[in-house]
Amino acid sequence: MYKNRNFDPQQKLPFNEQTLIEDLELNTLFEAMADGNEFLFEIAKKAVLSSLNEPDTIRYRQDILKDCIENSSVVRDIYEIAVDAIESEKKVYFGFFSKYPGAILSRSIEVLQMFLEMIEKLKKEASHSDRFKSEGFIKFFSMINREFDDKYFARIQNHLKELKFRDGVLISAKLGAGNKGANYILRKPQEKKQRWLDKIFTGKYPVYGFTIDERDESGSKALSELKDKGINLVANSLAQSNDHILGFFKTLRTELAFYVGCLNLHSRLARIGEPICFPVPGKSSQLCHCFKGLYDLCLSLTVENKVVGNDMNADGKNLIIITGANQGGKSTFLRSIGLAQLMMQCGMFVPAESFCTDIRSALFTHYKKEEDAAMKSGKLDEELKRMSDIADHITPNSMLLFNESFAATNEREGAEIASQIVSALSEKGVKIFFVTHLYEFASNFYNKKMKNAFFLRAERQVDGQRTFKIIEGKPLQTSYGPDIYSKIFKTDFHDPIIK
Repeated sequence: MYKNRNFDPQQKLPFNEQTLIEDLELNTLFEAMADGNEFLFEIAKKAVLSSLNEPDTIRYRQDILKDCIENSSVVRDIYEIAVDAIESEKKVYFGFFSKYPGAILSRSIEVLQMFLEMIEKLKKEASHSDRFKSEGFIKFFSMINREFDDKYFARIQNHLKELKFRDGVLISAKLGAGNKGANYILRKPQEKKQRWLDKIFTGKYPVYGFTIDERDESGSKALSELKDKGINLVANSLAQSNDHILGFFKTLRTELAFYVGCLNLHSRLARIGEPICFPVPGKSSQLCHCFKGLYDLCLSLTVENKVVGNDMNADGKNLIIITGANQGGKSTFLRSIGLAQLMMQCGMFVPAESFCTDIRSALFTHYKKEEDAAMKSGKLDEELKRMSDIADHITPNSMLLFNESFAATNEREGAEIASQIVSALSEKGVKIFFVTHLYEFASNFYNKKMKNAFFLRAERQVDGQRTFKIIEGKPLQTSYGPDIYSKIFKTDFHDPIIK
């Protein structure tokens, strides 16, 4: 997932992790990527919330994902090999003798034999390397072919054969203090047996030996202890080698889990018939935000159907204010903005026909919350406290999504609070999307004719129907609440403001 380092599943997530998950309904995204797998869910969560801040790194990950989509069966097979290797290692039982070198060696041989079978499967998958074009996969397959060549397998198999000690164990030792054995060393046996003529004419050396009676339990135990002392270093070395290979498979599973999650999501969207595209990431200094057909991914996944997409060209703007009719799709549009930003900055495709925006150092949300009986203060105080927490962490290059914020008081006070906060943040370069019904707040910014401001409005047809399209337009003094009243109560409600 990175050019020069591994993805860290234990990395710290942003302080507003839970707020982002709730406001943007990210669990819907994570569940679609996980497809019922808990490990995939956790990796999807860590990857999506750990934004990349360099265009090159995003494009590097995008190229790998493109390869995954083009060769999904191969990628899924490699992932399953990693999973099988990890699960199979757990099933090789230590027994009650796990502290003894002999037991450690026996288990290590069995595990390594299994790992070799898994590596051979990886080698077979590497035969498809000519179908992959991304830098990441080219490096991966090159490493597999280089490190695990035929000589490697032959050498390992030879070692495993020797470590089974079919001809006994050859150990050397010295007498230490008190005539106790010391410096036990496992010796390599002679590779070839001597011919009978060599035995006749070769000089003989004195050889001493002893035989332990079958019923001599103490003698058998002592001999077993001598053997364990001799093979201790070898047993530990082989166990460490297995840990190293197991670490390789765990890293491979973690690295591929994100892409498998993306493939699961891609399959879901393909069944629904929703479009996707690979976004064009720009540097923050470019201040761009342009897209076509952007839709709320989580809404589409929830209803299992295509939803309305929107177009926008707000290049050169860092303040976007959205007003318009109640239930016209403003909050849904805002959520689509946040989702697309997170998905782009973790190297994923985005739910749109085309998408281009600049990279932001962090994403924050400030949404209107429902009344909470456990609150010790009023709603406005609670909103201001959340805003204070954001102010403690926000940086000039961040993005902040407001959804009907500061509406818990009267319009004049709410407009004044919102205006001061938005003015200060936009001057510092924070990109702001603000959904609001505060006409005084929106109209004040509109009348200033600010070059960095852009105004959108939820479209409403003459008969009151909502198209759920968000179009460019100046703020209106009404949110067309009577439309909702008439729809619910099946009666007309006359408002002198509505023409």
